[in-house]
Amino acid sequence: MTQKQGQTHDCLKLGEDFEVDLRAYQLRRAGRVLKLEPTPMELLLFLVEHRGELVTRDQIVERIWGKDVFLDTDNSINGAIRKIRQVLKDDPEQPRFVETVSGKGYRFIAPVGEPETQVGQDRTHDFAHRAIPAQGSTGTPLGKHLLAVAATAVAVLAVATLAYVYLHRKPKLTDKDTIVVADFTNTTGDPVFDGTLRQGLAVQLEQSPFLSLISEERIKHTLSLMGQPVDTRLTSEVAHEICERTGSAAVLDGSITSLGTRYVLGLRARSCPTGDILDQEQAQAARKEDVLNALGQIASRFRSHVGESLVTLQKYDTPLAEATTPSLEALKAYSAAWKLQASSGSAAVIPLFKRAIEIDPQFALAYAALGRMYDDIGESALAAESVSKAYELRGRVSDRERFFIGASYDMDVTGNMEKAHQTCEVWAQTYPRDPIPHAFLSGIVYPITANYQKAVQEGNKVIALDPSFVVGYWTLAYAYEELGQLGDAENTLRQAAERKLEIPDFWVQRYDIAFLKGDAARMAAAALGEGKPGADEWIAYHEAFVLAYSGQLQQARRMTQHAEDLALQAEQREEASLFEAAAALREGFLGNAAEARRRATKALALSNNRDVEYGAAFAFALAGENSRSKALADELEKHFPEDTCVKFSYSPSIRGLVALNQGKAAKALNLLEATDPYELGAPHSSFHGFFGALYPIYVRGEAYLAMKEGVKAAAEFQKILDHRGIVASDPIGALARLQLGRAHALSGDKAQAKSAYSDFLNLWKDADTDIPIFKQAKGEYARLQ
Repeated sequence: MTQKQGQTHDCLKLGEDFEVDLRAYQLRRAGRVLKLEPTPMELLLFLVEHRGELVTRDQIVERIWGKDVFLDTDNSINGAIRKIRQVLKDDPEQPRFVETVSGKGYRFIAPVGEPETQVGQDRTHDFAHRAIPAQGSTGTPLGKHLLAVAATAVAVLAVATLAYVYLHRKPKLTDKDTIVVADFTNTTGDPVFDGTLRQGLAVQLEQSPFLSLISEERIKHTLSLMGQPVDTRLTSEVAHEICERTGSAAVLDGSITSLGTRYVLGLRARSCPTGDILDQEQAQAARKEDVLNALGQIASRFRSHVGESLVTLQKYDTPLAEATTPSLEALKAYSAAWKLQASSGSAAVIPLFKRAIEIDPQFALAYAALGRMYDDIGESALAAESVSKAYELRGRVSDRERFFIGASYDMDVTGNMEKAHQTCEVWAQTYPRDPIPHAFLSGIVYPITANYQKAVQEGNKVIALDPSFVVGYWTLAYAYEELGQLGDAENTLRQAAERKLEIPDFWVQRYDIAFLKGDAARMAAAALGEGKPGADEWIAYHEAFVLAYSGQLQQARRMTQHAEDLALQAEQREEASLFEAAAALREGFLGNAAEARRRATKALALSNNRDVEYGAAFAFALAGENSRSKALADELEKHFPEDTCVKFSYSPSIRGLVALNQGKAAKALNLLEATDPYELGAPHSSFHGFFGALYPIYVRGEAYLAMKEGVKAAAEFQKILDHRGIVASDPIGALARLQLGRAHALSGDKAQAKSAYSDFLNLWKDADTDIPIFKQAKGEYARLQ
C-alpha cells in the first residue's frame, strides 16, 4: 500500500458506504461512528483480513477465544455475525458483505480498498484506487485484465496492511501498569451522579485481569502523605498527583453532561509520565436510566483500545447494571458508603449500605460490603447473614466479585476452609494482581489449617502487590507471631509504621508481642493504644487475658467488665459476648465452676454465634455441665456440617472433654483423633475472640493424665509450651506448665516435675490465693519436696 507523508493508511473501505478505522478500532459510515461491540468487531476484521476466503467456525474460535475455551462458541459466533449484519444492513438471504457457507463458515465478499483520496495525495495511489472495478463495469479484454490485476494487488495490500496493523498494535498499557480513576466531572446539576459514576467505572474496570486500579487504601494513604483528608475529592489534578506519587501509568478522567434530554459521557486516559492522551471515549444515553449502560460501553471500549485481549474482554465483561445495580440511587448510596468509610470507619457506613439494599433488594455487592463491615466490627453472625444473601445473588455480580463473595461465604458462613482455599487459588490465578485472595489465605485459611509458613508467603505477596494495603502487614505480623518469629513480626509492624500505616489492631499486636517477649515496658507503651478509637476495648480485653495468665483473677474480671462495657456502648453485642465466653473459659480452667456456668450463660444471652457457642460449650464442660455442653456441640454440628473448625477442633474437643468428665479417657482420645490434621491451627475463635487455639492438645494431655500415661501427657503439654505464639496469653499457656509438672510426676521424673511446678508457681507468685487450681498446685508441689 502506498504512503502519504511517510504514514501507513489506517483506514479501509468496505463496499461503497463503510469504512474501518484501524487506529481508532471503529466502523464508520459517512463519517458517523457505528456501534459494534468488541467481539463482532474482532470477527469482522478477521473476515476482512481473509476477504474472499472461507473462514471456518473452528478458525474463528481459535482466533477470537483461543483453543482451550469453555463457553458456548456456537451461539457467540451466531450472535456476532448477526450484529455485524445488522450494522452493515446486510441481508443474509442476499448478502453483500458476509456470505454464509452452510455447515462450514463464512466468507467476506464485498470489495476492500482505501478510502477516497484527499487533495495532495500520491497520484500512484489515486490510479491504483480508481483501477478497482465497480460492479457491472466493462472494458476491453486487456483493460479488464489490467484492472483485475490492479484490483487484486490493492486488495492484497489492503488485507496485508490490515492484518499487520491489527496484529501488531502496540498496547498503550501493559499488565504491569496501574491506573488512577478520578472523580467524574458532573455538569448535569443532578447530584445522583456524584461519586456514583466513578464507583461504577471502577467496578467495570476491576473485572479485567489485565488492568490494575490503584486501590482505595493506597489512594487514602497517598492523600494522607499529601496532607489531604482521606475523603478529598479526586479532581483531575489531585488524581494526577496521586498517579505520579504511586508510579502509575495513567489517570482516567470522566465527565457527564446533559444535552437536552440526553446525557453525554466522556472518558479520557492520560499518561502520567508524558501527559499524552492514550484514549478517549464518548457515549450518549437517551435517559437517566441508560447512563450505567453507556458507562459500561465506554469502559469496554477503553479496555480494548489500551491493549487488553479480546479473550479476557469477552470473558470478563459483565454489564455494569448486572455487576452492581440498575438503580442509580442505590449505587449512589453504595458509593457514598465507601467514601465515608475512608474517614469514619466501618460502623459508620452500615446505614448507607443498608439504604442501598432497601432501594434495590437484589444488590448483591451491597450485601457483600455490608457483611465485610459487620466482620470488621466483630459482628460475625450479622456478617454471615449478609454474606449468605450476597451468595444467593452472586449471579448478579462480575467474576471478580463472585470470587470475593464465594471465598467470604466459604470462610464466614459454611466455614469450609478447603473450599475457601480452592476459591482463593483460582481467584489469584485469574486475577494475579489482586492482593485480596492472598490476604484471605494469609490471614484466615492457612492459620486455621496450621500452615503458618504459607501464611507468611501469602502475606508477603499481599505487600508486594500493594504496599499500602494495611491488612497485608497485619496478617503477615500474625503469621510470624504464630511461628514464634517475634523479631520478624516486630519488623513487619515497623515497616507499616514507616509507611505511616496504622490501624487499631497494630496496638493489640504490639501488646501481645511484648507479652511474649516478657517486655513489661513495651506492654505498657502498647496499652496506651487504649486511647485510640477502635482499640480501647481490645486492649482492655488483652490486658484481662494477661492478668488471668498470671493468676490475678480479680483484676482480670474488672478489666473484662471494662472491655465489655466499651463494646456494649458501641452497640457491639457479639463482641461483648466473645469477651464473656473467654471469661467463662478462664473461670472453668482455673476451677471456678459456678462462675464459669454463669458467664457462659450470659455470653449465650448476648449472642449465639458459632465461636460464642463453642466457648460456652467448652466452659460448661469444664464446669461439669455435660448435658448443656453436648447440646451446644449438637447444635454446632447441625448448623455447620462443613465447618473445618467445628469438624476438626470444636466438636472433638467438647466431646472429648465430656468423655473425660464421664471417666472415659480412651473414648476421649478416640474422639480427638479427628483433630490431628489441624491441631496446631488457630481456629475462628482464636481469630475473633483470642481463645480456643491448641485446646484439642490440652484435652488430649488431660486424657493421657487420666490414663496414667505421664510421658505421653508431657509430650502434649510441651507442644503448647513450644508454640506460645499461637496460644499468646490464653491461660492454657500458663496451665500447661502445671500440667507438665503433673505428667512428669506421674512418670516418676521428680526433678523435671519440680522444675515445671516451680515455673508455674513463679509465674503465679502474685496470684489470688483463693483460686482452686492454685491451691491444688501448691499442695502438689509441697508433696514433691
